[in-house]
Amino acid sequence: MTGDQGSGGPRPLREIASYHAHVYYDPATTRAEAEQLRTWIGERFSVTLGRWHDVKVGPHDQAMYQVAFAREIFPELVPWLMLNHGNLSVLVHPNTINPRRDHLADPIWIGPALAVHADKLPEHAEMEQAPVPNTSPTLRP
Repeated sequence: MTGDQGSGGPRPLREIASYHAHVYYDPATTRAEAEQLRTWIGERFSVTLGRWHDVKVGPHDQAMYQVAFAREIFPELVPWLMLNHGNLSVLVHPNTINPRRDHLADPIWIGPALAVHADKLPEHAEMEQAPVPNTSPTLRP
């Protein structure tokens, strides 16, 4: 039992409103690979593809883009990312009311883990529901 669970038992799944996947890349060497992965994701999954950040942003120590998705997408998208991330690192985290814990204590890393800066993350926030997808999948994963 971890300190977060205390004596109240395990945390319920309803704490998770949605998920983010942060796809990290190097603008000079792996941006093309990140572009290909982004295209593949958009062709296969009903998600919201976020903006490109070619410089460090927020708690992220490397260039990245975000993929926001609903809880229902997790069982297909995350295993697919495990098989198709290539040379890229991907941070997958839940969206609960504690962004700091979401990014630092409760994530899944696909590929090598990278630095995430806790001092740039709040300990409390509103739950972030998955936004309306901006993709129109035409292929099956």
